[in-house]
Amino acid sequence: MSALREQKNLRGDLARIAEWVQPETRVLDLGCGDGTLLAHLKKSKQVQGIGVEISDERVLTCVQRGVHVIQQNLEDGLAMFDDQQFDTVVLSQTLQSMHNTEHILREMARVARECIVSFPNFGYWPHGWAILRGHMPVTGQMPYDWYDTPNIHLCTIKDFERLALKLNMHILERATFNDTHEVTWLAGWRATLAAYRFTSGHHLAIAGARA
Repeated sequence: MSALREQKNLRGDLARIAEWVQPETRVLDLGCGDGTLLAHLKKSKQVQGIGVEISDERVLTCVQRGVHVIQQNLEDGLAMFDDQQFDTVVLSQTLQSMHNTEHILREMARVARECIVSFPNFGYWPHGWAILRGHMPVTGQMPYDWYDTPNIHLCTIKDFERLALKLNMHILERATFNDTHEVTWLAGWRATLAAYRFTSGHHLAIAGARA
């Protein structure tokens, strides 16, 4: 299977993330799941990738795919990694399940030059309609009932952008999706999922000083 065909088979946000990652770079994938993204990047862009995953089953799948993975709870932090050890760090559809959102974003900016996150957009209009009808929304991106959901910090697109500003994160690119299709018009209402590529203001200042 060609790299292009493989990329078309990736989940929408993962395909965009793969486009954002530069060839032959060092990539850290936090909450890497079954290793789909890293396996694709290793084959198509010859990256040196490491995944972090807590699930025994998913760790085993990563190993079977030839993906280097560390079994670790992300809530314990990224202290095992050095400053700027990676070119890119990815946190795909995991941000909303983190207890300490600010801490993980700061740690991502510490260990890598560029950061990429994706998360369900709570501002998607059917979510508001569900709340007006008196119950928490259950949709494709958020398929859990309120009592068994792993999602503890849901946010809208504007919520994330405000947090990025607070943390001095400079957004480089944004992509928003509705299921498998990318959307741009009224994305705050129409997108089910958002992905961001960003870097810290500190890294930009250093780059500017070196220019």
